Amino acid sequence: IRFVTKAPYATHHCDLYAFIGGNVNTQAPNGDSVLYDAAQSGNPDCIDFLLRHGANPNVPSLCSELPIHRTAYEGHYLSLRIFILINTRRAIRLSGKSPVHSAADGVHVQCLELLVEKGFDVNALQDFHISEDYRDMRKSALYFTVSNGDVTCTEMLLNTGDKPDLAALFCLVVAVRDGQYEIVKLLLARHADINCYFSVYCLRDGMMMRLLLNNGYDGTWPPPKNYLCS
Repeated sequence: IRFVTKAPYATHHCDLYAFIGGNVNTQAPNGDSVLYDAAQSGNPDCIDFLLRHGANPNVPSLCSELPIHRTAYEGHYLSLRIFILINTRRAIRLSGKSPVHSAADGVHVQCLELLVEKGFDVNALQDFHISEDYRDMRKSALYFTVSNGDVTCTEMLLNTGDKPDLAALFCLVVAVRDGQYEIVKLLLARHADINCYFSVYCLRDGMMMRLLLNNGYDGTWPPPKNYLCS
């Protein structure tokens, strides 16, 4: 069952599995459930079948992910609609991350729009035990889209009220570091803190520096602690 849920004939195999008395809530050694695998494949029929036979959508994997996180990351819009209706907000909260983070990480603007439409908070932050798995300790959905260089999802999140200065390492610094001019312009238009603190970054991009200076960056010498010019 761990592999047949991903096959084109997944529903047929799920039928057979349930018929012979299989446990639809079985988990692999890494904690991934059968429903989690089905969520990864994005097969709505198989997901629906497993749910009707008692699969629990609120059981996390060992990495604290629920099926709703996986289907959002993979961009399976129809499957995501199913999980939004049945997942408990408590289970999502206890997991330490929002499906908004997953959709942002997977670069799926339609899934992001659906989650926002259904009331998920775009300003939700990942818990520490999730963020510590990333070198930059990222917490916000916006940080994911900026790190991915995803202009479309970044603009969508900003338009729905995401705050550009929530992350420990501000999104503006990341966009400047990566030379993402369009994203820098979007963040500056939303009043991101242009003089945000960052101690070890050396900016050598003259065009980027002019963009920052034209938007109020403090370029006095000696420079503030956030940017060093060379």
